[in-house]
Amino acid sequence: MKKLIILVCFILLFGQAGFAQSENHKAISVGLGPEFNMNARENFAGALSLSIDYQLPVQLAIGLSVIGSANFSETNVLEAAGIFRWYILGDNHTGLFVQTDLGLHLISERSVIKPMFGGGLRAGYRLLLGESFYIEPYGRFGFPYFYGVGVLAGMPFRFSAKASNSGE
Repeated sequence: MKKLIILVCFILLFGQAGFAQSENHKAISVGLGPEFNMNARENFAGALSLSIDYQLPVQLAIGLSVIGSANFSETNVLEAAGIFRWYILGDNHTGLFVQTDLGLHLISERSVIKPMFGGGLRAGYRLLLGESFYIEPYGRFGFPYFYGVGVLAGMPFRFSAKASNSGE
């Protein structure tokens, strides 16, 4: 698991250089919002979701998702996952998307913390409102949580990724 986390961090930190010549503008998006999921043995749990993604060419994005859930009694869950997203019908990294999540779940019940491997699929729609704000309703299913529905509100931070042409 440690190797996977290092690999994801390496890609996020140094991935820009590999795509700098193919596209002039990039964005890192940060979103925050509520979620309801089945991260509890009985009934549902309320959650707060944080997502950070880096736009790649060809309507793809990679990033991280962190979700903290509580069923308001004895169960608390912290999820941390690497994400890979594909915008199916959208343009400019907006519109309908599908996403895979792969990471770690820390489940705390009755003062016992149990780590578990987690993974899932997510589908949603990113609606850009102006140049600097978006909303993103989504649904997801996977293991160990079964399902979740939520909405993120966030901001894309755009920057220029110009390649150096020192040899020309």
